[in-house]
Amino acid sequence: MTIREAQQKVDQWIKTTGVRYFGELTNMTILTEEVGELARIMARTYGEQSFKESDKGRDLGDEMADVLWVLICMANQTGVDLTEALQKNFQKKNVRDATRHQENEKLK
Repeated sequence: MTIREAQQKVDQWIKTTGVRYFGELTNMTILTEEVGELARIMARTYGEQSFKESDKGRDLGDEMADVLWVLICMANQTGVDLTEALQKNFQKKNVRDATRHQENEKLK
């Protein structure tokens, strides 16, 4: 599935099953919450924190998909074409960061 197709599928789901989009500020808060849940799993899987009973069995991919879902919702309701935005972002990084990382002594 392409990013554009994902935006269309999320929009269709929201307008049928989900009834309507939450407000933009509500979705920003939900995105923050979802990123926090992802961070919690990352900290316990790759960091030094131990798993709580409530964290066991949580799926990293599912948490990432939750973040992506809300981000797509926000893009849809604010009129952002994520495919176009990502392409522009690649162009920006290819110019701005063309040699930056190769010249970074910390990465060698």
